[in-house]
Amino acid sequence: MSKQNGFHVVTPLLESTAMSKRMGSTVYLKMESSQPAGSFKIRGIGYMCQNVASSNKSRGVICSSGGNAGMATAYAARKLNLPATIVLPLSTPELVAQKLKDQGATVKAVGKVWDDANAEALRLAESEGLTVIHPFNQPLVWKGHSSIVHELKASLPSRPGLIVLSVGGGGLFCGVIQGLDEVGWADVPVLCMETKGADCFNVALKAKNLVTLPDITSQAVCLGAKTACQQAFEYGKRPTVISEVVTDLQALEAMELFLDEERVLVELACGASLAAVYSGVVNRLQDEGRLPKPLGPLVMIVCGGGSMNMAQLQHLQAVIRK
Repeated sequence: MSKQNGFHVVTPLLESTAMSKRMGSTVYLKMESSQPAGSFKIRGIGYMCQNVASSNKSRGVICSSGGNAGMATAYAARKLNLPATIVLPLSTPELVAQKLKDQGATVKAVGKVWDDANAEALRLAESEGLTVIHPFNQPLVWKGHSSIVHELKASLPSRPGLIVLSVGGGGLFCGVIQGLDEVGWADVPVLCMETKGADCFNVALKAKNLVTLPDITSQAVCLGAKTACQQAFEYGKRPTVISEVVTDLQALEAMELFLDEERVLVELACGASLAAVYSGVVNRLQDEGRLPKPLGPLVMIVCGGGSMNMAQLQHLQAVIRK
């Protein structure tokens, strides 16, 4: 599957002794933090950028992103010699803006949240003839992300008992569901994790309708879409899909434990999925009878995050624990 996209790498699948001990069953880490642009986003966005470049009809690409989608777009565009413009919300750390500039992208900062930046990206695309690379609501992006599951199929000793991932707008989730369908694992449960205040998917499933959050109040700005994509909402109706929400503090504590135990620094958005194990969400779901006990191999998609460093971690610790 990796041939469909010349930019992503086949990431390590590591057994976590510490997490497995906590769970009482085997936990594997799919280390998307090892991707060239820092996160899984390069799979889908790299695949879409290749499609744009091969059409020879584009004057460049534009992406609205609080970080990882923008990094993936800038990275792929540089490799393809495509001009790239990245529109960021004003809340984006300077570290991210600088990394994007280092990749050769033009960077603009507009609005408080992702939705504001996206509106500006759409306006610029129209006026300057650029191709929009949507961070999550694009079938080509989902197809690229589905490669994760094909890699799992090739590496795991048996079918997974559960796949855990974080949901922002739902792009990774859509790709994983499509991948599961493609490899004959459609009955594998998927646990979708969000932080309170960036939980548009959970709110939509409860309301049985797509809901737009009034504001993003979580510090996990990379989960910060106010509305999930329609396809994610449709997939969310499947009986195999479970949606859970943790607090920013639980996500932060998961980040810190992961750094201690696995020696990898991820961002808060990724901490949301790690908290499924560290905060006992999976064990609670087993106790409630919503997941089997014992559970087959648990696969944690460590989505990564290029917007995290020590200064940013200390900032989150100060803000969340104040």
